[in-house]
Amino acid sequence: MFGFLNINKPPHVTSRGAVNTIQKLIKPTRIGHAGTLDPLATGVLVLCIGPATRLTRFIQDQPKVYLADFELGVVSDTEDRYGEKQVVPFAPEISAEDLAAVLPSFTGEILQRPPAFSALKVQGKRAYTLARQGKDVQLAPRKILIHELQLVEFSYPKFQLRIHCGSGTYVRSLGRDIGEKLGSGAIMTSLKRVSIGEFELANSLNLDDLTKSNLQNLLVNAAEPLGQLDSIEIPQEQIQRFANGHTWSFDAARPCEMVKAIDPSGRLVAILQRKTETVFTPAINFAHYWIEHDLN
Repeated sequence: MFGFLNINKPPHVTSRGAVNTIQKLIKPTRIGHAGTLDPLATGVLVLCIGPATRLTRFIQDQPKVYLADFELGVVSDTEDRYGEKQVVPFAPEISAEDLAAVLPSFTGEILQRPPAFSALKVQGKRAYTLARQGKDVQLAPRKILIHELQLVEFSYPKFQLRIHCGSGTYVRSLGRDIGEKLGSGAIMTSLKRVSIGEFELANSLNLDDLTKSNLQNLLVNAAEPLGQLDSIEIPQEQIQRFANGHTWSFDAARPCEMVKAIDPSGRLVAILQRKTETVFTPAINFAHYWIEHDLN
């Protein structure tokens, strides 16, 4: 098995739990996920099946769209409704116009301080482990990219945003920072991931609908969602050449560092990396997999 599954993760299920559910159906095939969703969050969770686990970063790096609900006038240690909440004293009542006025300052490339309750590591330990022990966790701000923020609904103290963002964005921290800028504080109350790159919620699968018998037919071809890479079609005999460690020479359509090599039937054979101006070598090589697959 080789490809991706677009799962609609239900609430109160961890990303690892979703992986484990599918793992039971396809053992001993490898499986992983591309982009964690918090247990309270729902929506698109991309599972990487078989050799596609080697492509995880190409999915993680793609833009994401979220629908997120927030509540003003409240803060919490986890920055969402599951933490220890505190009402902000003398918090001003914010209008939709007030909120809309600050959103442009959170678009483009900005610095964001990740939440203390996150899986990032501090001196070898997960930040959330230290935070649960009551330790003061201060993570360094990181650059993130917010493509677009759209105010979808507003009824004080609650509002909903549509967030189009780059990899590494913490949506609950975005709500925290918006609340701080308004002098009100804010927590995230719900989160739905609408898309990751070409993976859309409208085309996602429910975990309960997947079985051993139908899962293979529901896999997304590994070549299809890698739209950020140019594609080059290679002849069938080149698969064996890649398996033997050979390079591939061609004039790339544009000056790219990586391209995806597709065989005549549309299968992803390799991710090629530029070696010289016209010579590319396999950086991620699936040639042996397809040779073994065809023999069987």
